[in-house]
Amino acid sequence: MGARDLSNEPEEPGLGGVLARIHHKYRPLQPRLEVEGDPQDPRTAHAIFLRGWKLEEEVLGVFSRCLPSLAGLQALHLWNVPLPEGVLPALVALLGRCPRLRTFSLEGTPIPEAALPTLMGSNSTLSHLSLRCSQLGDAAAQLLGGLLSTPSGPPARLVSLVLSFNRISDLGVSYIAKGLRLNRSLLSLSLANNDIGDSGATSLAEVLGPFPLTHQEVVQRRRLLLALGRPLTLLKDQKERTQSLRGIPDRLLPGKVGKTTPKKKEPPRKEETRQPRKAPESRPARGKEPKPSGQEKPEVSDPLESPQPLLEEVREEPGGSLVLSGNRALLNLNLSHNHISERGLAAFLSALEQQQQQEGTGRGGLRSLSLGGNRIPPTSQALGRLRELLPWDPQSLGGQDQEEEEQDLGT
Repeated sequence: MGARDLSNEPEEPGLGGVLARIHHKYRPLQPRLEVEGDPQDPRTAHAIFLRGWKLEEEVLGVFSRCLPSLAGLQALHLWNVPLPEGVLPALVALLGRCPRLRTFSLEGTPIPEAALPTLMGSNSTLSHLSLRCSQLGDAAAQLLGGLLSTPSGPPARLVSLVLSFNRISDLGVSYIAKGLRLNRSLLSLSLANNDIGDSGATSLAEVLGPFPLTHQEVVQRRRLLLALGRPLTLLKDQKERTQSLRGIPDRLLPGKVGKTTPKKKEPPRKEETRQPRKAPESRPARGKEPKPSGQEKPEVSDPLESPQPLLEEVREEPGGSLVLSGNRALLNLNLSHNHISERGLAAFLSALEQQQQQEGTGRGGLRSLSLGGNRIPPTSQALGRLRELLPWDPQSLGGQDQEEEEQDLGT
């Protein structure tokens, strides 16, 4: 009996087995470099993962020689990679030399606020940016909001932005919401696992629905209209002028007063017909550089190259304020695991109902809203109504987290 008991006892693993278990347990914490290849062409690198390495100048020098030569490289993911001072701007400049690289993840690494403009500036070529676990607070959120708002410049190329597991509160979210007012390129935003309450959720919801333009935005809109040669039809003084001229005969309007108005109009028409005849005469002078009339048109073509949110259709309220239809470009918003209650949920419900009423404007509006892990009871009537408005992703309103999707975002 005793021999049988000893034979049934499990044998102690050898030294090789113990080392294998330790290696498997602590493998995620070990510094490593992984390369994801293309299934069709294993020699082509599709994505590079660098975990636990300190990105010093020597390593950056190796990357500067290798990465630009990889024509198929599309993503670079860094996790827990300490960055010495001055390395991040050089790394971002290196990413711009990679022809197809559009996804960059810098996670688990504290990022100084001064380095954010290098990641999201006008010279950045990134489309997907992930800054999880980067110890970003409200001051960093204020910088991010200013970078997202570019009403007078070229539109940002950023399509998705992940800011999960940071220290952003309601104040920081208000800055980000202000940046989303005139941003029409960002499609996905994740603010999961932060310190956001009902006030921050309300500020985001107000941007999704119609909102009035500020005085500065109205002035910028008038400048764009004047640059494009469009009439300022919504200006209050012009409307009053047109209303004051109603009922006055055409012959008494300014510029039309005269004794023999039909006879005096004929000579100007002949002169006007002669002016286009003189235009062909100036065509042979194409070789000459000075052309004042031809130099003005290319300057006006810049606003036409990219859609300007301030040039979208607006409506005028009785008080005289101009109301924009809201941000309908944002499709995915992740606010899971915050401190949002039914009051913040009601703000999103109101914004989504207004978006549904404007479905014919060409923009789809929000299609996925993650609110799991907040202070919203499952039996909330507003939550049930929100599920009816968002049938595209019904599970995103429950308790399921979308962090796994964020890890694969853009890759």
